[in-house]
Amino acid sequence: MIIIKNNTEIEYMRKAGKLVGETLLELEKAVKPGITTAELDKIAEEFITKRGGKPSFKGYYGFPASICTSVNEQVVHGIPDKNAILKEGDIISIDCGAILNGYQGDAARTFPVGKISEEAQKLIDVTRESFFKGVEKALKNNRLTDISFAIQQYAESYGYSVVRDYVGHGIGKDMHEDPEVPNFGRPGRGPKLVSGMVLAIEPMINLGAYEVESKPNGWTVVTKDGTLSAHYENTVAILENGPEILTLIQ
Repeated sequence: MIIIKNNTEIEYMRKAGKLVGETLLELEKAVKPGITTAELDKIAEEFITKRGGKPSFKGYYGFPASICTSVNEQVVHGIPDKNAILKEGDIISIDCGAILNGYQGDAARTFPVGKISEEAQKLIDVTRESFFKGVEKALKNNRLTDISFAIQQYAESYGYSVVRDYVGHGIGKDMHEDPEVPNFGRPGRGPKLVSGMVLAIEPMINLGAYEVESKPNGWTVVTKDGTLSAHYENTVAILENGPEILTLIQ
């Protein structure tokens, strides 16, 4: 069941989204060669809690940390680790969620670590832009897969592939609500978009093939062919006058 949010709930979600966006800006400043992913996790948890929020991911289905840190070929759900030291040329996808006043915000970014290759930077840039191509279709009376098709079409036009096994989702009081939001598919399908829907739209784009697999820890997902992957996500409200990105700090 898709839960439609009223204006008061959207306002709560704006505040939660703002906290997530600000947390990611803090993490972006901290990402550099030599830092561990565990240190990044500590920065995020302290930043969120000091502002009255609660990290969404910590303890969620047993996840042990406050953010997901996925490096290079890791697609999503990487676990922060004191032994995982970032090095020059890496890319890191950080997925962050926060609960504030009972409502969720959820967003992800892929950051360069120091100087990275042109190939890696292009993957990051195209992944980000594919999100915005999808958001252009997040309009009242469009269909859900109009978003999906726009993301896939843009990413694949650069020769990249779109992860099939993990998708975006509705969001509200719960982190994962209906509907699922694929980043691929034919347009004109799925539920009609209506004002008050809130979606976490999150393209996960691979340099190589789209197939992924889970590591033995049961969480970390990697590309099967070992190629780089990038992730870009925001929480988006469908409103009468168009989409509003709740987790993007201008």
